[in-house]
Amino acid sequence: MAEIEPKRLTHNARQLRLDTLVRLRWLAISGQAAAVTGVRFGLGFELPFALCFLVIAASAWVNLVLRVQYPASHRLSDNAATALLAFDILQLAALLYLTGGLENPFSMLFLAPVLISATALTPERTLGLGLLAVGSATMLVLAHRPLPWFPGQTFSLPFLYVSGIWTAILLGTTFTGIYAWRVAEEARQLAQALAATELVLAREQHLTQLDGLAAAAAHELGTPLATIALVTKELGHSMPKDGPVAEDIRLLQEQVERCRTILTKLTSMGEEDEAAFLETISLSHLVEEIVEPQRAVGFDIRVLASGEGPEPMGRRNPGVVYGLSNILDNATDFAESQVTIEACWSPHEVFIEIRDDGPGYAPDILLRVGEPYVTTRSAAERTEDSEEGGGLGLGLFIAKTLIERSGAHLTLTNAAPPATGAVARIVWARHAFERGAAISPQGGSPRPLKEHSKNSHMKNGPMGPAS
Repeated sequence: MAEIEPKRLTHNARQLRLDTLVRLRWLAISGQAAAVTGVRFGLGFELPFALCFLVIAASAWVNLVLRVQYPASHRLSDNAATALLAFDILQLAALLYLTGGLENPFSMLFLAPVLISATALTPERTLGLGLLAVGSATMLVLAHRPLPWFPGQTFSLPFLYVSGIWTAILLGTTFTGIYAWRVAEEARQLAQALAATELVLAREQHLTQLDGLAAAAAHELGTPLATIALVTKELGHSMPKDGPVAEDIRLLQEQVERCRTILTKLTSMGEEDEAAFLETISLSHLVEEIVEPQRAVGFDIRVLASGEGPEPMGRRNPGVVYGLSNILDNATDFAESQVTIEACWSPHEVFIEIRDDGPGYAPDILLRVGEPYVTTRSAAERTEDSEEGGGLGLGLFIAKTLIERSGAHLTLTNAAPPATGAVARIVWARHAFERGAAISPQGGSPRPLKEHSKNSHMKNGPMGPAS
């Protein structure tokens, strides 16, 4: 069965592919070579041509070594990627030292390695590379060779203007680094959250497949079991009733009948009436299914119901059951003393509302509740829960995704003052809830949902956006 492992989901999220970095470096090498050649032979400006190409050749040599040493699909570790980007910064600094320092208009290329780091590495490593770029720019303000210019003439910018270029590099590095990191991080989080959702769906699909395998196994086992039953019956007729093995034969016959009964139940699960009974679920049964496993210790769950007309019947959806169970678990974790589940229906709508009497959502969380990686747990709680596969703020995002796939609309708010607590309201159009429902094989209406209170213990995340 597919299990969600957050550490495995996030392990490769930041790793930079070697082929990407090599291709970008080849592009930089081509641009540097073209610029140096154009300045020397196109404009006729004097510059240390051999030294410039030696610096460019060093970058090309690193690329060739990487191509020979590793396959194109190789993913770099954080340390290797940081070292290569730091090399690019230093190589650019050396080239700028030979061609005018910050007076060279290409000095803004210091931003490129920092931008790449912001999209693929951690903020700490990006900060280090940013400091290296700014430090290199600072050194170029103080020491550099003259900017290549017309023969017999020198070109020198005022120190104040060069200081302005340095400031632009500093601010550009800071702004683009933060901006690129924020955009890339949101994309990573969304991709990882969707991957977690797919694993949940895979788990439910696996359970469904097991039902089919059980029916197939029952069918295949029917023939050898019939043979065993026949042989056992013949042995019972041929052996003395009071012989030494008579009791063993009777026991064997009883166990064969027991196996046939079990196989009959398994095979009958594929029949039309049994399938309808198992796949169809009333609103009351849906609520009971998510509440019943939690009625053990500690919390009082109050269940209310009201409606107009007959109670709606829908097809059992494992994703909806999972999502509602997760929200109920969250509610209980934050509730002070009680959680209330209210199920209502009308000719046009069906809704379930889950309320707790806890502190509710913090204002900053309420604005983003339902998004991936939004959690109210402390760092210590997230560390503890992550060892069990939770605590990353994915639970409510997964629940919301699964529930809304069924055609429902999920709203998460705080209770109106003076009441306290969080409120989760799930609303279906009645035709969406009843889509594909079958008639109960008993021909009667489902049992009514009565108000009651039970003790319940919840074991997952808070009603807030953690899980």
